[in-house]
Amino acid sequence: MSLQAGDSARVVVVLSGGMDSTVCAALAVRDFGSENTAALHFSYGQRTESREKQAFHAICDRLEIRTRQRVQTEFFRAIGGSALTDEHIAVPDSPPHIGAEIPVTYVPFRNSHFLSAATSWAEVLRAERIYIGAVEQDSSGYPDCRPEFYRAFNEAIRIGTREGKIRIETPVIGLRKAEIVTLGLELGAPFHLTWSCYRGLDQACGTCDSCMLRLRAFEVAGAVDPIPYLPTPAGRRS
Repeated sequence: MSLQAGDSARVVVVLSGGMDSTVCAALAVRDFGSENTAALHFSYGQRTESREKQAFHAICDRLEIRTRQRVQTEFFRAIGGSALTDEHIAVPDSPPHIGAEIPVTYVPFRNSHFLSAATSWAEVLRAERIYIGAVEQDSSGYPDCRPEFYRAFNEAIRIGTREGKIRIETPVIGLRKAEIVTLGLELGAPFHLTWSCYRGLDQACGTCDSCMLRLRAFEVAGAVDPIPYLPTPAGRRS
């Protein structure tokens, strides 16, 4: 269901279908109610596009978010430059020190495009908040996940929108991944419906950056990751 001009919501959640954005969606539903939460998903030519779309709808169904929108931004595939959108660039296994340098899975300036679309929709819905699951701690080191990026984008929104009241909020940006898992479990976030892997469609690979960060987070939080993984050599998940 997509709201039209004249309808309203209180918060727009950029929901990829991954762990962090799902916790943000659960926070929005807790604080504003599912009827006041709108979920926005992007298909941008990523390798796991179909699996992420499946996760998005399943999470919205579980959280009873009826107002949802899926936007296609195919130009990322045409531009290339990222292992997530260019089939000629392989998704690497996670290095020993994640975040030491910007990885090839970085999609150039991706979040700025997501936020622009989210801001446009928020204006139509008269929502004054946008939630996005950006994480700086324990992350792959993407530059568009830094707090200063969101401060700058909020200033652009203030200047460039009709009333200047919309604010981007990053509820989990300062949390460790294990803390995000703990928070999600407290909120009843449907982790079993989420998808984080950069490679897999049926089973997560367990070795890319995203899988390794997720597996370590669940381990540190003392919880079991409920999604399926391919068998990996001993020690690869620690």
